[in-house]
Amino acid sequence: MLTKTFGSAVQGVNAYTITIEVVVSQGTGFFVVGLPDNAIKESQQRVEAALKFRGYRMPRTKVVVNMAPADIRKEGSAYDLPIGLGILHASQQLVTERLADYVIMGELALDGELRPIKGVLPIAIQARKEGFKGLILPRENAQEAAIVNSLDVIPVGTMQEAVDFLEGRLEIAPVVMDTRDVFRQAANQYEADFADVQGQENIKRALEIAAAGGHNVIMIGPPGAGKTMLAKRLPGILPALNMQEALETTKIHSVAGRLGANASLIHTRPFRSPHHTISDVALVGGGSNPQPGEISLAHNGVLFLDELPEFKRTVLEVMRQPLEERRVTIARAKLSIEFPANFMLIASMNPCPCGYYNHPEKECVCGPGVVQRYLNKVSGPLLDRIDLHVEVTPVTFDQMAETRRSEDSRTIQHRVAEARQRQTARFAEFPDIHSNALMPSQMVKDICRIDAAGLTLLKTAMERLGLSARAYDRILKVARTIADLAAADNIELPHLAEAIQYRSLDREGWAG
Repeated sequence: MLTKTFGSAVQGVNAYTITIEVVVSQGTGFFVVGLPDNAIKESQQRVEAALKFRGYRMPRTKVVVNMAPADIRKEGSAYDLPIGLGILHASQQLVTERLADYVIMGELALDGELRPIKGVLPIAIQARKEGFKGLILPRENAQEAAIVNSLDVIPVGTMQEAVDFLEGRLEIAPVVMDTRDVFRQAANQYEADFADVQGQENIKRALEIAAAGGHNVIMIGPPGAGKTMLAKRLPGILPALNMQEALETTKIHSVAGRLGANASLIHTRPFRSPHHTISDVALVGGGSNPQPGEISLAHNGVLFLDELPEFKRTVLEVMRQPLEERRVTIARAKLSIEFPANFMLIASMNPCPCGYYNHPEKECVCGPGVVQRYLNKVSGPLLDRIDLHVEVTPVTFDQMAETRRSEDSRTIQHRVAEARQRQTARFAEFPDIHSNALMPSQMVKDICRIDAAGLTLLKTAMERLGLSARAYDRILKVARTIADLAAADNIELPHLAEAIQYRSLDREGWAG
């Protein structure tokens, strides 16, 4: 007897429906075909143990499981449940006509209980797209799948519950969630607030500009100056996630298995802070079964690289393309997978190995040339993609003892959101450009025009401060963002002057 059940394979952040055909016939042996990995081949032992534990029998004849289409590689233990139900139906231990209505996924324990799986959100989206009535899956994944409306999400705790539901002996109410209501209630809730930071008003201003224009930032300062504390509060002043961004972010975290049990929609912007010992594959993604890396997990949020020069050079260099294209393409012999990677890069570093170069009170003990060699660990092409260079100085005792609280994140976020709205209107005809930081060079010339006085100021600054040629476009982009924050139609001299000061590392002899 031939039985068909339906599962799903996840590649990148998209899912593809898999037809699982089971035939029980004369002969002996258990065969799984259709490009399965070892975890699927081992399903025989899990399925057989679960069937016996629940009082069913494993056919002692020939069992063939075909997973179509055969040119898509299937991986993981999430196919245990559809294979088990297919065997029961093919051996006439399960009598139902409802198998074709549902996509079924779940990993079986030896006692027939179900364990949660990864990638449920893209699976649910694809199931609805292909017109399935519903999705049968482990109970812990139900909230995540319920994000997708117009789809019956049937949570089951054991294989027996799935059998009883399909045969009509057990009624299981579909999990229903008002996604927009949950999103409205939970959106924009961050524990860290800029009101906690005493002093550092100039750094807060720089981060506000960065948030308003989507600019990348590098902070240079001695240990204990507050670089990490400030970076962790940046997501709280970014514009709130919209529903589309929340779905994109949740899909990536779902595929990576980072949502956890009973999780649903991600409602705050991600903040990823990998250690400097990270490998290039862990940062950008990849592996034999390509998985999203840290830069994709930071999609629509912030990637914070602390102690930037301590990262391996190869790790930093692989970020250059994603910073430009806002996506990562992982190519293999048989497939090419694309992960989104639209993130803000926030980096921090000490000015020298000892950390006290240019310190107002402590003396640097680094020898001649050591400071320059340390700064040279960050390559010019990478630095070229960072718009704001900010020097961070230690907070004084008087500032730390100040009892008056600083401006909170919500107030700053309101100004940032207004500036982003102006940019949205400006780039309405360009679907791939959402902020000033994404403007190509030709667009900078058209949009970031300055008058004769501005040109004179910029020329003088570049000559006197020894700014490099790459600083020119960056200064104009940042000046446009400062003008947006000020609700100004044109870039004025004060906007340009403020933008110029955010190019510390472009100054010739900065470390000389």
